[in-house]
Amino acid sequence: MRRRVVALLALPAVALGAAGAFVARPLPPALLAPPAVPALRIEDRHGVLLRSTRTGDGALARRVPLGEMDPDLVAAFLAAEDRRFREHRGVDPRALARAAWASLRAGRVVSGGSTITMQLARLLVPIPRTVPGKLAQALWALRLEAHLPKDRILEEYLNRVPLGQGALGVDAAAALYFGADARRTSLGEAALLAGLAHAPSADNPLVAPARATARRARVLARLARLGYASAEEVRRAAEEPAAAEGAERPFLAPHFTARLLARAARAGSPPGGTWRTPLDAGLQEALEGEVRQTVKALADRGGRDAAVVVLDNPTGEILAWVGSPDFWADTTGQVDMVVSARQPGSALKPFVYGLAFDRGFTPASILPDVAQAYATSTGTYAPRNYDRRFHGPVRAREALGSSFNVPAVHLADRLGPAAVLGTLHAAGFASLARSPAYYGLGLALGNGDVTLLELANGYRALANGGRWTPVRWFAGDPPVGPGEGRRVVSPLSAALVLDILADPVARVPGFGFDTPLDFPFPLAAKTGTSRHFTDNWAAAVTGRFTVAAWVGDFRGRAMQGVSGVSGAGPLLRRAVLLTAARYAPGVLPTPAEAGAVPARICRTSGLLAGPRCPAATEWFAPDRVPGQPCDWHRDGGVALPAEYAEWAAERGAVPTAVPPASSEDDRFRIVSPRDGDTYRVPPGVEARYATVALRAGGHAPGPLRWEVDGRPVAGGRWTLVPGAHVVRVRSGTASAEARIAVE
Repeated sequence: MRRRVVALLALPAVALGAAGAFVARPLPPALLAPPAVPALRIEDRHGVLLRSTRTGDGALARRVPLGEMDPDLVAAFLAAEDRRFREHRGVDPRALARAAWASLRAGRVVSGGSTITMQLARLLVPIPRTVPGKLAQALWALRLEAHLPKDRILEEYLNRVPLGQGALGVDAAAALYFGADARRTSLGEAALLAGLAHAPSADNPLVAPARATARRARVLARLARLGYASAEEVRRAAEEPAAAEGAERPFLAPHFTARLLARAARAGSPPGGTWRTPLDAGLQEALEGEVRQTVKALADRGGRDAAVVVLDNPTGEILAWVGSPDFWADTTGQVDMVVSARQPGSALKPFVYGLAFDRGFTPASILPDVAQAYATSTGTYAPRNYDRRFHGPVRAREALGSSFNVPAVHLADRLGPAAVLGTLHAAGFASLARSPAYYGLGLALGNGDVTLLELANGYRALANGGRWTPVRWFAGDPPVGPGEGRRVVSPLSAALVLDILADPVARVPGFGFDTPLDFPFPLAAKTGTSRHFTDNWAAAVTGRFTVAAWVGDFRGRAMQGVSGVSGAGPLLRRAVLLTAARYAPGVLPTPAEAGAVPARICRTSGLLAGPRCPAATEWFAPDRVPGQPCDWHRDGGVALPAEYAEWAAERGAVPTAVPPASSEDDRFRIVSPRDGDTYRVPPGVEARYATVALRAGGHAPGPLRWEVDGRPVAGGRWTLVPGAHVVRVRSGTASAEARIAVE
């Protein structure tokens, strides 16, 4: 028994001896070595700095000797973190006792009582936040104090303390929040930085300016109470802004640069040197403003988030990348919708039609937009159109241009889900990782999750003759050779799809005459809306660049009646015009350049136009020009094929006689521009791209001949000129005119 007592009494002595031996041991030579800081500069295409030097873990780190730091800064940290720093030997018993009492009263840990030396110990040595860890932290603090002077401990702490948004040390934080440095800070700046040490993630002014200001006020009060500052100095400091307007941000284009670093890390590339990217910082900043304005306008209807990406068509270079309205938002800001997969709705239809054109369909093919039901493994699938109506027999041009759902599903059924999915994989939609049976026919309507970047690069493939190549992340990457990449659709099918998406007349049945997708230069555009208005998508292709936009809610909540045309469409329009102001849009590849030939066809049947047919010009592969004249229109009326007869009889949609030329449906008229229209040249758009499409509707007895103010106009577009103008079109003996104004 006596031996047990002696042993128990000896335990404290042994523990104290071990602790003393630990404290007396010299510090490891590498313990205080400055962290390696590779000099990393990420620049835009013009050399503008996007992201500055960072450590290997992505944090800002800038070292300043203690003797060069602003005295207010040192005083603020001592007042806020350890006012008896000069008195204790690494552990402050009074502070520990006060922290323990406060925690007991609150019923939880509210303060750790850590000294600056103890905090430095945790920064230097990985120590768990447990009771044994607290003891180890105290022992390390005593060891540091035994071997280092106070000023060295304070200098190491101030150069290593994390202060939010990846800033390590007071100098990096001063640059981040105030555009200043640790050598010259105001009293208010010093107090705010000192306050950040308590909760750098929650209290920093980029995330929570109100919390940062409140924390600063407590530090200023403590400075006054300890005699470091007068009441007047504290009053003036409290009036300073929480963060300077011109402060250095952690990085520009944050989602893009974060993704770039993540890619480099996966590839094993060290983050050092200068990385020149193709991003355009000026365009990036402008688009970030448009994204913020979009969510502000749609917030009351549930459109709380938005994203935009812009690609250069010839090279695949990423020109702009906006992943969210505010990267620094404290909840969802760092969600990057450029690479987050969601359902794209009708935005995938162009790839279905491109495959169909390669399989023998043409823009004049008549597709059934009638009630249909398909047997699937999960039950009967009956697709419906967005407007909840059926439109009868429709040409493929009109079906795609107006984004009718039923014809697209019909095509997917004819082609097979496996073939559709294969085409989408070729177009770069790697996010569609499930089997064809999983998606089924709904794949034509975008029931699979894809990313905005995949969508943009898929549309870019259409602009590049149907050939997909990867995007380029670095300005120095070698260009993709003519034989590289992979074929999505043929050049002719790609040109036909773009021609349809650029045709404002083809959009009229589905969207009307006035949409945000009409531009003053050649452009193909498409929108998409997922089920229950959860996601809005829009993509636009010019000869030079591709823009894709998304609007919705990161949390997946449905918007209130916001469609692709009313949500993502206006954002797309502004993004396209901003991009066009910096990069000439160029011209789209035309069907004629891809080898197509024109033919006059009946707008109802898609067959060669007869004398009684409402005629239109359509493009065909040379071997696919219809060889049969239209037999739907006869002297006695219109005779539809049997598969449409029941649909027509139920709805009375097909007349029993050919309507007279004076009817609204067939009256020869100008539909673009409309009589009385007033145009303004968009700001920043070159004059040669400020054009209006010339379109006629109704029965045209012959070729169209356009003139403006009596002067002939060719090409189907007229360049806007300020003033009042008369637009006239002639076809045989028929003519029509519209009076417009250009401001």
